Amino acid sequence: MQIIAPVLVIGFRISGLMIFAPFFGSNVIPMQIKAALTIALTAVLYPIYSTHTMNVSLPHWPLLVGSELLIGIAIGITTNVAFEAAQLAGQILSTQMGYSLVNILDPTTQVESTVMSVFHQTLAMLIFLELNVHQWIVRAIANSFTYLPPGTAAIHPMFAQALLHEGSAILETGLQLAAPVLGATMLADLVLGLLSKASPQLPVMLLGTALKSMLGIAILLASLHYWPGLFERYFRESISYTEHVLHLARS
Repeated sequence: MQIIAPVLVIGFRISGLMIFAPFFGSNVIPMQIKAALTIALTAVLYPIYSTHTMNVSLPHWPLLVGSELLIGIAIGITTNVAFEAAQLAGQILSTQMGYSLVNILDPTTQVESTVMSVFHQTLAMLIFLELNVHQWIVRAIANSFTYLPPGTAAIHPMFAQALLHEGSAILETGLQLAAPVLGATMLADLVLGLLSKASPQLPVMLLGTALKSMLGIAILLASLHYWPGLFERYFRESISYTEHVLHLARS
């Protein structure tokens, strides 16, 4: 039992991370590989953090396991904000640029998504791997055992509120990503509306979609130069917010 108990609590926290964390939680990765990776990380972390595990009685085991799973899920959710924001930005721009009816299979979620949403998520994943953010997440889950040893987590209302706050963070970040193209296409809508009033004979309805599509693509390509630095800031903020969430669980 002295060996099994630390293995279980460490494994359940890592399992929670594997459900929602970017890259690790992708539906593209088979469950067998996720299970093998969970076991491998548990084996690596066990010699270091097994002594941090509290001795609890058998009736308290379900609560301990549930809290550790929830901590792992919280880390996964907070580190996934940038990807959800990229998907939201793609959905917004697909509607604004006239691509809302063009759906393709998203390789990360295995569901049909708009072409702009898949494009945004694919670029975000490439930047994620280029910056080695997956290594940041592994270090974050490892450091969490020192910062918040198993059995010491207390799920307060502030902890749940911090997780719900991620919804507003996704909306804010998604609008920031979509802002250049969204602003340009909305300005184009305004100009086309004024032209249609000034010259009703102009085929504004026919030209509007093509014009907004070309304008949106041009602005998007110009803004891609700033994406690596922008996403690096988003990833760092998500890791910092993860530490904030763990602090709320410890207090």
